Amino acid sequence: MTLPSDVLRTAQSATLPAPGSPEYEEAAGVFNLAAPARPDAAVTVRTVAEARAALRAADARGLPVRVHTTGHAAGARRPVDGGVLLRTRLAGGVHVDPVARTARVPAGATWGEVVAAAAPHGLAAAHGSAAGVGVVGYLLGGGVSFYGRHTGIAANSVRAVELLTADGEEVRADAAADPELLWALRGGGGGFGVVTAVEIGLFPVARVVTGGAYWSAAHARPLLAAWRDWAAGAPRRATTSLRIMNLPPVPGVPPVLAAGPVLCVDGAVLAATADEEPEARRAADALLAPLRAIAEPLLDTWALTDAAGVLDAHMDPADPVPFVGDHLLLSGLGDDTADAFLGAVGEGSGSPLAVATLRQLGGAFAEPAAGGGVLDHTDAAYAYMGSGPPFGPVTVAALEEHCARVRAALAPWDTGRTIPSLVEGAGRPQRHLDAEQTAAVDRVRARLDPRGRFTGDIAPGATSSR
Repeated sequence: MTLPSDVLRTAQSATLPAPGSPEYEEAAGVFNLAAPARPDAAVTVRTVAEARAALRAADARGLPVRVHTTGHAAGARRPVDGGVLLRTRLAGGVHVDPVARTARVPAGATWGEVVAAAAPHGLAAAHGSAAGVGVVGYLLGGGVSFYGRHTGIAANSVRAVELLTADGEEVRADAAADPELLWALRGGGGGFGVVTAVEIGLFPVARVVTGGAYWSAAHARPLLAAWRDWAAGAPRRATTSLRIMNLPPVPGVPPVLAAGPVLCVDGAVLAATADEEPEARRAADALLAPLRAIAEPLLDTWALTDAAGVLDAHMDPADPVPFVGDHLLLSGLGDDTADAFLGAVGEGSGSPLAVATLRQLGGAFAEPAAGGGVLDHTDAAYAYMGSGPPFGPVTVAALEEHCARVRAALAPWDTGRTIPSLVEGAGRPQRHLDAEQTAAVDRVRARLDPRGRFTGDIAPGATSSR
């Protein structure tokens, strides 16, 4: 490919900020402060031309390239040492087509921006629980949404991907143009190039019953049993999670939740139209009434609200924090599984984890999507995620040790699979594709990046054979 002379000049003159410079620190910043990125150089790119110039400059120095947006998954990826890190902050903003029910999202946009753009049109996306999470990394790593039992794996919503290859070529992958690349990108684990934008499908939402209810962990066993029994027959419009939380007394945490371990049930129940609102209310009541009958909640934020309220339900921290964690997909949640879970993270377990979560799956999560990507469903019944910050007397070693203890306790129900967007630790067992899928995705990578410039950008659970 022959590049215009002005583009060549830009590439030749491009600088790659080095450690210590403000530009480097901005580009290399991550959300998970326990997994800092310290590449040889780091640059924020705001246009396709800037991204191309950075790739050319990295190539001139013989350095491999990694890409991130917010750094939420920093702990789940390999170290960036010895390479160039590109932080994508592409301009243009989120554009919603309310007729087609799609949104074009530039790389660097967050889910908060997508929700704000889609909500005025009565539409929503299969977003994550935190407003500050980057859209591209979440989607290409699968994505498990509070709408997920209705929508399935979030990667299924990707309609098109715009990408810059290692050689600086602009590529668009959609159902008509390079469908094989689109298939591989949706859950393949990265390592294809610099994604500059995605087009995603949206769905109608009128109102949502969403929030969280919190009880003393002294009531954990009957509450978990009641939640599990409800989940077994839950409607697809409802997706919830149960969390055991040991929250520190820090700003932003209500004091009543920092007084000791608590159990939280949170999530969302979708009403796609106004006519479905009574049904959504009934579904939420069927969940919450038995729980509230066991014990009065310490705090209860469940309410009927608009789509933006779903981003507040999980109360995820907005500012960067250090954390160490682990993730498993579980085959079931019988009495023995519940006992093992509570024994490892519940009251009296000595767990240093701030949060230990069981996320309800099933529904559309379990169904292969027509025309979906390489990771288009999961057969698991529940997802486990646990994490904690190394604050005060809690050390990284203590968190690592307890993650191993939880993994051992849940081993009989561990499916051996993971969802990349839920993974917290690069050194932990990860596998979301089988051998045949991995080989097929590797062939697509080799076509896009024959010199392996982006090999380090591949998620550990999708390790390339190259």
